[in-house]
Amino acid sequence: MAKPRIFISSTFYDLKYIRTEIDQFVESLGYQPIRNEEGDIPYGKEEALEEYCYKEIQNIDILVSVIGGRFGTESKSKDLSISNLELKIALQENKQVYIFIEKNVLAEFETFMLNKNEKINYKHVDDERIYHFIEDIKSLPNNNNIKGFETNSDIIGYLKEQFAGLFQRFLQNQSRIKEVSLINKLDSTAKTLNQLVTFLSKENQESNEEINRILMINHPLVEEIKDYLQIEYLFYIQELLDLDSLLKARGFHAINADDDFWKWENTRRNKVQKISISREVFDEESKLKFFKKSDWKKNYVLFDEEEEAEDDDDLPF
Repeated sequence: MAKPRIFISSTFYDLKYIRTEIDQFVESLGYQPIRNEEGDIPYGKEEALEEYCYKEIQNIDILVSVIGGRFGTESKSKDLSISNLELKIALQENKQVYIFIEKNVLAEFETFMLNKNEKINYKHVDDERIYHFIEDIKSLPNNNNIKGFETNSDIIGYLKEQFAGLFQRFLQNQSRIKEVSLINKLDSTAKTLNQLVTFLSKENQESNEEINRILMINHPLVEEIKDYLQIEYLFYIQELLDLDSLLKARGFHAINADDDFWKWENTRRNKVQKISISREVFDEESKLKFFKKSDWKKNYVLFDEEEEAEDDDDLPF
């Protein structure tokens, strides 16, 4: 399982006990600490050792930077120490960064800011370049949250709160991801429907006839007629004349209609079949109206069968 990788950056000799404490804390959470002195950084032979530290920062999730009173080993840039440059690269890579500065150093930094154009010997740092670097960090528009510390517990306590906050934010974001995903799907569906409407209404007016045909093939009236007359092929009805022609082809003829129904009749095998269709099914121009199945009523179409009446005849033959 992938673990968060936490890079611990600081000068070594003066802060090695703090580095060890942070290492143990990170491991207790099940995360992976990255420390140079523990062999956690793979070194090659093609470049200077410090370059491999900088490359490793690309593969981490969080950098914890601890700044004390020692400048440490100079980087190849000379203006920064290796630990300073590690922090700077992490900021450039947009990594999550936590910066801790010894409180004495942080307090004396204010004196430096008041006298930075003067030549002064500072008590709590061995190199004035530390204060120049802190000034650069404080001037950044983001990722410059700096926490003063006196003991290891100050750092560990603060990291506990911050890591818990990150986890809580992650849980919130997971919920938001689902919401955003749903919104994106709805937006995509709306765009697709809009494209379909545009396609049908503007660029393919001729497809309207085809769509109407499909709708009428599945019309409730067509389904009832097809079922009653046991018609196996597909057909559709657009107007009353179509219905009349269909029924005539099946042996029916129109009979006296009334105010509510159109009526047809057929005599077959001594049985009289009657079909009555409500006038509500057709509009004023005798065009078949479209109905949803949920709106269709059973009394719109009535089927009836009865035995044909025999003629009375007193003759015995």
